[in-house]
Amino acid sequence: MSNAMCGCDPADEAALARTGLGSAQRHAFLCVGPSCCATADGLASWEVLKRRINELGLPVLRTKAACLRICRGGPWLLVYPEGVWYGGVTPERCERIVREHLAGGRIVQEWVVERHPLPGAPLPQVD
Repeated sequence: MSNAMCGCDPADEAALARTGLGSAQRHAFLCVGPSCCATADGLASWEVLKRRINELGLPVLRTKAACLRICRGGPWLLVYPEGVWYGGVTPERCERIVREHLAGGRIVQEWVVERHPLPGAPLPQVD
């Protein structure tokens, strides 16, 4: 969409393009605390998520959140469009989730706490 159609400033449009929004296949939201976990623990998982998505060149948007409203058992990782909620996401768990779910399309079932996919979302393989 051009800036004339959306009313966006050209700089905003360029910033949106840099996010990879047009090619994204998933969006990962990671709650880094402080209510669900120690912020240092959440940020350690965030660094793994960010680094591995970039290293693998995955078409995945990532968002660091301060609260996904669970407030215990975190860090929490929510992956859309599948609507998978992973709890207790340590850096080691995050590495596996990136490899298997974000890169491979297979949900890591043992750490799934809830599933609420978006309407019409594809259903990936479940391990």
